[in-house]
Amino acid sequence: MMTNKRKNVLYTGVTSDLSFRVYEHKNKLKKGFTSKYNIKILVWYEEYDSIYDAIAREKQIKKWVRVKKEELINKLNPTWEDLSEKWYDD
Repeated sequence: MMTNKRKNVLYTGVTSDLSFRVYEHKNKLKKGFTSKYNIKILVWYEEYDSIYDAIAREKQIKKWVRVKKEELINKLNPTWEDLSEKWYDD
């Protein structure tokens, strides 16, 4: 899941290349929801061997209310730090 600087918007997605996808969001390479709401902070993720399992999990999470998503994030990342902060050279 990703969020914006104010942490008032959450984005849930699925990808086969997390590093590249986060890079796209951070640099607004694709127009859409993440670009519109300035979604640039990776706060939570899970890895799956099967894309089908990943898609099923994405669909499950997207149905959740925000509080439940926040609980999931807080288990892994209670300070909501950017988990991708050190992935890229500036």
